[in-house]
Amino acid sequence: MKNKESENVNYILLNSFIKISKKCVDVLFILLIVSLLFIIGKLLIDWKILKNIINIINTISPIFIGFIIAWLLNPIVCYLEKKGIKRNLSTFITFFVFVLTLIIFFFLLIPEIIKQVQDAIKLIPNILNSFNNSLDNLFSRLSKIYDYDFKNIKDSINTTSSTYLKEITENLPKLVINISSNIISKGLKIVIGLIISFYMLIDFKNIRVNTLKLLPKRINKLYNDLTLKIDKTLKSYVLGTIVVTITLFIFQSLGFLIAGLKAPLVFGIICAVTNIIPYIGPYIGGIPAVLVGFTMSPLVGVLTLISVIVSQLIESYILTPVILSKTMKLHPITIIIGLLLFNYYFGVLGLIISTPIISCIKIVLRYINEKYNIIEIS
Repeated sequence: MKNKESENVNYILLNSFIKISKKCVDVLFILLIVSLLFIIGKLLIDWKILKNIINIINTISPIFIGFIIAWLLNPIVCYLEKKGIKRNLSTFITFFVFVLTLIIFFFLLIPEIIKQVQDAIKLIPNILNSFNNSLDNLFSRLSKIYDYDFKNIKDSINTTSSTYLKEITENLPKLVINISSNIISKGLKIVIGLIISFYMLIDFKNIRVNTLKLLPKRINKLYNDLTLKIDKTLKSYVLGTIVVTITLFIFQSLGFLIAGLKAPLVFGIICAVTNIIPYIGPYIGGIPAVLVGFTMSPLVGVLTLISVIVSQLIESYILTPVILSKTMKLHPITIIIGLLLFNYYFGVLGLIISTPIISCIKIVLRYINEKYNIIEIS
């Protein structure tokens, strides 16, 4: 009996050890991905490769825009082909509907968004005045409680806020001109990208075939397997993110409109776009809207806060689980470390692209590990 009990205890200890070992392997795998990202980023910056790559990408960006649009629209074209419509006609129908949707969006929403941006800019002096008044009330109460004159601190903060207001007012025309020129420049690139995407979409099936011809035959299977896995993961993530972002924009804008917040579309777009950034995105987008709401009135502030919370609950518990449903399959620690690294190297853009890129790296590493059985991963 004692021998059987000791054997059972040994098996339990062994199972516990195996579970802990698997956890350690998972942590090591995460550290491997993060270390690779850090080393690659460091080398790219130190050797000034990153700057040259960014310049090249910026120059040929219409090709990338065209490829991404064609890549996203290709499943629709393939679906129409299965229904018996020829490839050229399927491409034309899909592309026509896509461009028409863009035109309707720009003509209906852009003028209203521009108007609301102007309204938001006009709110800046009111926000700062409200901020100064709140500070005056705060320091008055503190002076009564602690019997100390906070005049110097209050004057310093008021001077700083007045300086910022003056800088914003003086630089606003220049900022508007810069934004307008950037929009025109980016708009031309998008138009060229749309033209490229149409021709890519017609012959999209042959892109993979022609790429395979350029590669050595021994890595054809590797290329096929990896590209199919990455394509499936990225497409699910990108399409899911687009649907979640648009839906959240509609919910959030309606919520802000009901709350009485000025420029609801502008703040709705900010909340929807920043929500793409995992974990910290909702706070980046929601806090400015809530602060502006409270400068208008306590009621508007509270209603705006409720709107943000309700929209985030809908996004977190309904939209993301149903639409995205673990498409990235990444550990939260991996995502957070990735956000920190990509933000360090690429800024705001890095926060947006970090999750899909890390997911692709994980797919490649897992494929290599499955092929050569380097380490056992749960």
